[in-house]
Amino acid sequence: MSESTMRLLVRRMTWEAEDVLSVELAHPEGKPLPAWTPGAHVDVEVGGLTRQYSLCGDPRTPDLYRIAVLNEAASRGGSRYVHTRLRPGGHVTVGEPRNHFALEDAPAYLFIAGGVGITPLLAMAREAAHRGADWRMVYGGRCRASMAFTGELAALGGALTLVPQDELGHVDLDTELAHVPDGTLVYACGPEPLLKAVEERCPGGRLRLERFAAPSVESAGVDGEFEVECRASGVKLGVGAGTSILAAAEKAGLDVPHSCREGICGSCETRVLEGVPDHRDFLLSETEHAAGTSMMICVSRCASGRLVLDL
Repeated sequence: MSESTMRLLVRRMTWEAEDVLSVELAHPEGKPLPAWTPGAHVDVEVGGLTRQYSLCGDPRTPDLYRIAVLNEAASRGGSRYVHTRLRPGGHVTVGEPRNHFALEDAPAYLFIAGGVGITPLLAMAREAAHRGADWRMVYGGRCRASMAFTGELAALGGALTLVPQDELGHVDLDTELAHVPDGTLVYACGPEPLLKAVEERCPGGRLRLERFAAPSVESAGVDGEFEVECRASGVKLGVGAGTSILAAAEKAGLDVPHSCREGICGSCETRVLEGVPDHRDFLLSETEHAAGTSMMICVSRCASGRLVLDL
């Protein structure tokens, strides 16, 4: 959970589709909430667990956050708690919004959504419509009944293509990505097989994506020992081959914000003061990796023998 948190009221819960509940959160006293931009997510404590959910409401509604939660069969407890225990009138602890999936300025957009991956893209489509940009969306789902927010999307006026798998099969990415006009940015969110297929077909430099889980990949880095100086606290850490910077910091008694431990949520992003990170996250862009000014200490390591971090 991030350092700054709020205790928010569950104002409303709505069935948006089969197994998808939206949850509206508000300040108990009706005060405005911290501002956010499309693509942002919040950490939410649910049933003793911290989970990340994309904001899918309207940033121009300052007193309300909306998230959507899929009741996953393989839930580790978070989604099950929301669906079976959380109810209007209850309260949850929520971190301030963070955005590593921001909607960049462009004359046109192609949004590719799979399942509950529609949540950040709904807010993006709404913003694109507000800006007057050209946009189209290809939205795949298991069946029509499982696809949330289709009515809201249709009302935004863009070109919307729904692809229920039981009727039409998988999204035809070869066709959708064959002729992406110059200047168009492609934003994708959904299951890993969809994102991998989009990455393989999307023109270089145009793709922006967000993952809900870290993909299974074999790291090319070396898992040797290295030293970390925590400049703010004056602590020095020895990080062994079988541990992470985050785990070493926790063992030394440092209180470091974190959540996913997979390099996908951004909670543990830490400023790098000296040294070269060995980036292993799935969140920062290639440009941010090359800059080396911050790193996700839950998974990333050291490529220079020693790091000085703002911890």
